[in-house]
Amino acid sequence: MTTGTPDTTKARLHNPRYPGRLEGVVRSDALSIVAVAGIILTSGVTVLGILARWSVGVVIAALAVLVIIALAVAVAQVMRGPDRLRALESDRMLSIASEAVSYIRGGLTEENAQKVCEIILTHTPDAAACAITDTTRVLGFAGAGADHHTPGRTIVTQATKNALKRNATEVVGSKDEIGCPKADCPLHAAIIVVLDIAGRAVGTLKYYYESERSLTESALTGAEGLARLLSTQLVIGELEAQTALATSLELKALQAQINPHFLFNTLNTISAYIRTDPTAARHLLRQFAAFYRRTLQHADEPITVDLELEYLTQYFELEQARFGDRVSLSIDIDDAARDLPMPSFMLQPLVENSIAHGMRADGEALSIVVSAVCDRSDGSYLFTVSDDGCGMNADAAVAALKGAVSERSDGLGIALRNVNERLRGFYSERTTLAIDSAEGYGTRVSFRVYAD
Repeated sequence: MTTGTPDTTKARLHNPRYPGRLEGVVRSDALSIVAVAGIILTSGVTVLGILARWSVGVVIAALAVLVIIALAVAVAQVMRGPDRLRALESDRMLSIASEAVSYIRGGLTEENAQKVCEIILTHTPDAAACAITDTTRVLGFAGAGADHHTPGRTIVTQATKNALKRNATEVVGSKDEIGCPKADCPLHAAIIVVLDIAGRAVGTLKYYYESERSLTESALTGAEGLARLLSTQLVIGELEAQTALATSLELKALQAQINPHFLFNTLNTISAYIRTDPTAARHLLRQFAAFYRRTLQHADEPITVDLELEYLTQYFELEQARFGDRVSLSIDIDDAARDLPMPSFMLQPLVENSIAHGMRADGEALSIVVSAVCDRSDGSYLFTVSDDGCGMNADAAVAALKGAVSERSDGLGIALRNVNERLRGFYSERTTLAIDSAEGYGTRVSFRVYAD
């Protein structure tokens, strides 16, 4: 048996040499119905004819009508059979997809592929084994032959290589085509379906059978349908990974935009303290080193609110060394909020914005308050960073949140938009920044986190 494209494969599956289970079941049901109906009707009409003393012609005519009725019933049963089987097949594929979704979205790794193979085999009793590959290696295998078809080995089946090269389904119907070197391997047939992302073959899903008679059109359609479902989940997983990468890159962009200013200002402050207060300079230098060490350690991972507050406190101590009594910080956080997960460096940029853009020209002290209050009605937490600085008008606030650069939003809008997008990516679309500001009265930036 040779490999081929999906069209030639389906033609081959209709070949009388390979009647298959679906066709066999339908034919068996039809013959059974006709046989049983014929026996019952023939017996009944014969008895009635004898009792009623019908002529031979009347008996034959009655039998003909009843046989036609029996055939009609048989045809109706045959017509219903494929629909019922298709419904069961669809339900089976959806069951597999729902159980495998969390693994397949994680990408084509050996661990994920092995779990998916086990799930598929559980729901596919007709198959002897199931395998998943990437473009070069077997990633997962479950079922008969698992003692020697081990994950991690290089793909040896030529049909699998052909499927990947042509991005098309391949069917093999002999042990030689499978290419297993083990003489007593029980696998003698296979359906190989491509997993693809945007038309690019990234792997294969393989169903193995112990006999080529199992290569039915129903099995082929089911394998291709499941491969499409899994490919869709791979696409979703890749999009989620790209979103996470973009979020990480945005964080790095934010740090690249803010940190140089903070770096130079802090070093200048420490330099000044070296001349006037060496002890304070040493303390600030240690705080500065600890702050930047944590910046590098936790830039790409979520942390707790409590840890974010530690970062914020270290940062503010360095800023206060620079501004002295001109700036103050108060923190009022519900204890229940301290263990919530949060992307790193969410509160610190907001406080930095207050210092950079809220300072009054007359030198009046700036007070900043960071708070988190639990809303008992829905279990959410409202985080707020507010100041009593110079504030801004409504148009400037809207422009800042959109990331527009105006005469007063140098760097402000970029930071706020970055924080806003990372909030939405980490929590949900309903978690967004809000700005409430008035010229001469200060600015309030807030966002709501839902614990669920």
